[in-house]
Amino acid sequence: MTGSAPATAGWDDGSADHRFRVVPAAYLYLRREGQVLLQLRQGTGFMDGHWAAAAAGHVEAGESVQEAAVREAREELGVVVDAADLVPVTTMHRGQPGGPALEQRVDFFFTATRWSGSPEIREPGKVADLRWFPFVTLPDPVVPHELTVLRALHDEGRHGTRVPPILSDGF
Repeated sequence: MTGSAPATAGWDDGSADHRFRVVPAAYLYLRREGQVLLQLRQGTGFMDGHWAAAAAGHVEAGESVQEAAVREAREELGVVVDAADLVPVTTMHRGQPGGPALEQRVDFFFTATRWSGSPEIREPGKVADLRWFPFVTLPDPVVPHELTVLRALHDEGRHGTRVPPILSDGF
């Protein structure tokens, strides 16, 4: 037999597939007058019964994180957000403690105060409720890693603090 045996896909071809795979997601918090729009999750298999960003989801192949945030707002809320109106808040690297390497996540958080249309539930199988909440009285429970970001947004400037540009969760 001549030549070398083909490398196992992802193992010996110089990629990081054999170590871990990072899953990127975009989160968009719509804000107005000290309030944030949140959805109550249902039927998703992840944190059902918890309040979360009204628009969020995985970045699709060939899509930027900004395009994903705009798409999620349109699909989940029926609103149009211009990418120029997205305000980057923070990036969170998170993982499941003791979980598989495949559970590595990088979440990009944005806010927007301008959009066209009225937010409404567009995916009733995944969303039980959609409501505006003052930052000072967030509902309970909120998805834990999102609560970290929401509290930082609330505290921003109030105590001379800023939302950290990079956060970690689960490590």
